[in-house]
Amino acid sequence: MEEKIRLNKFLSEAGLCSRREADRLIEAGRVQINGNTATVGDRVGKEDLVLADGKEVRKEEEKIILAFNKPRGVVCTAEKREADNIIKYLNYPKRITYAGRLDKESEGLMILTNQGTLIQEMMRARNKHEKEYSITVDKPVTEAFMEKLRNGIWLEELGVQTRKCKAWITGERTFQMVLTQGINRQIRRMCRACNYHVRRLVRIRIMNIQLGNLEKGRYRNLTEEEIRSLYKLLKIKE
Repeated sequence: MEEKIRLNKFLSEAGLCSRREADRLIEAGRVQINGNTATVGDRVGKEDLVLADGKEVRKEEEKIILAFNKPRGVVCTAEKREADNIIKYLNYPKRITYAGRLDKESEGLMILTNQGTLIQEMMRARNKHEKEYSITVDKPVTEAFMEKLRNGIWLEELGVQTRKCKAWITGERTFQMVLTQGINRQIRRMCRACNYHVRRLVRIRIMNIQLGNLEKGRYRNLTEEEIRSLYKLLKIKE
């Protein structure tokens, strides 16, 4: 008997979106299986015809993993009604989606791929994957400010305490941080809680992948060595 997998996993592995976003598409009635509107929890096999917004979804055999330098103003969404959405901006010839987000005003490194398992593992908060940022703020940076960031900040509006992190001064109004969690607008919230305001925020590293000298608005394929190291860190079998 043919083994079937959950529809949200199928959509994710096809590079359409994350599993969470797939569930939202299904709940909105935008996915069909063999001509019938799908429901959350449905399972599909190789012979099933899956449509999302009227277009057939198939698994891409080629492994695509890109590093992209997101410019400020590009929005991390696949929503077609968003004029500045990241998928439209890249205009990549094959179906891919992003693993993790940057807010609209932030810049820097993003990973885009058609590998659903990679997306899932990179987005699991409990895995505590490192992401490094370069930040410019509105007034001189002090060691006392760094110490507050390192020890974790209570975010009143969300009712959460940020994890302890690495933070160090790089200039009069600049510093770098390494985070292992992905709270929405985390760095901006942390700085605001200390009476600082972010003027520029650039992500320069995700795990073993460095932004390096990749030009703003451009993307590149990860090297085989980068992919091997990334999969090893994520404990995924290639």
